[in-house]
Amino acid sequence: MAAVKGEKTLAELAQQFDVHPNQITTWRSQLLEGAAGVFDSDNASATAEPAIDVKTLHAKIGELTLANDFLAGALGKAGLLPSAKR
Repeated sequence: MAAVKGEKTLAELAQQFDVHPNQITTWRSQLLEGAAGVFDSDNASATAEPAIDVKTLHAKIGELTLANDFLAGALGKAGLLPSAKR
């Protein structure tokens, strides 16, 4: 943000933040290019989050819970489970 404000020279900013002046220039360019996209209404639909399938997620949670329970039981029988979890 300091580079965009223009209150200090590139050399002063590089010394203040202990980075190379080229890095500041790169960051400034990326910010200016990306800032337009934030306010672009056409781009809003392209970045919308995909639909979440709750049933699939619940099925995966059940599957992982079953696997964890099975492994915990097997480790307990083998005596490999820490004493706090027995």
